[in-house]
Amino acid sequence: MASLPKPPPPPRPKTRGNYNCGRCGQPKKGHVCVGPGPGPGGAASPSSSSGAGGEHGLRRALSFDEAGTPSSPEKKPKVEDVDEAELDEEATVDVGARAVSREVMAEVLHRLGPRGVMAAAGVSRGWRDCAGRVWRAAEELRLRVLASSGAGLLAALLPRCPALSRLHLRMESDVDGTTLACIAFSCPSLRTLEITMAADAVNRMTGEDLSRFVSEKSSLSALKIGGCSNLDILNLCSSSLSILWLSDLCSLSKSVMNCPNMSELSLCFTEHSSDCTNLITLMDGLGRTCPNLEKMHISSKQLSNEAVCALENANLRGLFMLSLILGSKITDAAVASIVRSCASLELLDLSGSSISDNGVGMICKAYPRTLSRLLLALCPNVTTRGIQLATAQLPCLQLMDCGMSLCANVKNEKEGPYFGEINGGIRIIRKLSILKRQPIHQKLIIKHGNLKKLSLWGCSALDALYLNCPELNDLNLNSCTNLHPERLLLQCPNLKNVYASGCQDMLIGAIRNQVLNEFAAVEPSLPCKRLADGSKRVQLPQFLKQQVNALCLRPGRFLRGLSNYSCVSFSRRRTTN
Repeated sequence: MASLPKPPPPPRPKTRGNYNCGRCGQPKKGHVCVGPGPGPGGAASPSSSSGAGGEHGLRRALSFDEAGTPSSPEKKPKVEDVDEAELDEEATVDVGARAVSREVMAEVLHRLGPRGVMAAAGVSRGWRDCAGRVWRAAEELRLRVLASSGAGLLAALLPRCPALSRLHLRMESDVDGTTLACIAFSCPSLRTLEITMAADAVNRMTGEDLSRFVSEKSSLSALKIGGCSNLDILNLCSSSLSILWLSDLCSLSKSVMNCPNMSELSLCFTEHSSDCTNLITLMDGLGRTCPNLEKMHISSKQLSNEAVCALENANLRGLFMLSLILGSKITDAAVASIVRSCASLELLDLSGSSISDNGVGMICKAYPRTLSRLLLALCPNVTTRGIQLATAQLPCLQLMDCGMSLCANVKNEKEGPYFGEINGGIRIIRKLSILKRQPIHQKLIIKHGNLKKLSLWGCSALDALYLNCPELNDLNLNSCTNLHPERLLLQCPNLKNVYASGCQDMLIGAIRNQVLNEFAAVEPSLPCKRLADGSKRVQLPQFLKQQVNALCLRPGRFLRGLSNYSCVSFSRRRTTN
């Protein structure tokens, strides 16, 4: 009879584990083990048993004993697996079903704008943490505040950027003292603040709001605010402020700036006739409160010889950039004060003044080795003689602006003269008795080795222009309506940008041919005669020139006629010279 298979043994009942210490063999209840681990046989050594009653120390959660010391096989791998999983989860973020390092993700978000970073924070918890890292590490923020957002956006966003040092705001909503208070509270380490206003936005901050903000921000070094039409007073006191730009100022009743470390100041006043700011008092106080001033820009119709003389009394010997624009009352007497007070100017801007060629001569004698930028736009008393004098006696000159200075469109005294703004617009100013009528036909000859930028926009009195400037790369001839193509010579091999908006089509073609050297490779198609020895070409008769002009101005054949005419004229001039 076959024997039946033995039944399987009954399952072992679940136990609660060992009640004795795995290192010393003592009961675990009320026991703190400080002895070494058990020997190879598993029994505790005598020293281990005696050490149970010795020094009592806190046992670490993970043991780092010798390699031969046994450890708990149940707990150690489990603890290590959990720690690695948590570390991997915290160090990565899911992007398209792939794990990406949070440092890499934060670097990617850093390249987005503020709106993109805010949108990324709503994707997931990991993305929100990466966006938070971007905000916490941000040092510069450029933000456009919409009219619907207002100061609420700044109150919600700026506290996330504790390390912010440079803040640039484009405000399309109104600005008041609350905005400044929010910025002062949220940005403790702010160093640069720039606020520009949109066309429909209104800046309602007062002089007290601005004074409080500057006094509270001890780390502020640069402040640029636009639309400051409601600043009734200007009372600033700061030892750290070095750059101050305020625009659209109007009728300041008090102007005190106690900033000993200020190096750059720009104050732009409105052109309204209601402006009654006392610039003489303002200029006189700058010498005592801002002795280290190096750059100054004042734009106001209230500028006069008295204000410039007050600047001379301020004794600002460190000035090397001076800009006094739209001061139609500034004459050569003010130039004499500038020469006496400023020893080494590198930039001088007297656009909109009434200085003459004599004033230009004083400037050339005072700064022959330092002046590199001279701007004399909107100066109706400056002629081609003064411009040629400046280019001949200022060897370091690199930029010169004479826009609308050689203007032939002078109206009668009742209507007033029309002058172009610095930005190219048109405005009407009151005619002074010292204005001179410019001759219509003027010739300008400039030969300079270092000149890089020349602006002659709106010089409608120019009839001929000859430039020999090897380093010139930017030329502005906008609205030079009376400049003849056959009287234009450009010997500027490095010329890159030429602006000729509003000029004659023939002049534009001549400029193109001279700049691109097209006339050197194209032979003239019109007949021409030579002398008996065949050495030189003679000019075409006057009636043939008129026929060529008529041919070029025909709409259907404009391009072909323009190309032929410009090539003939310039090839003829090159051979005759």
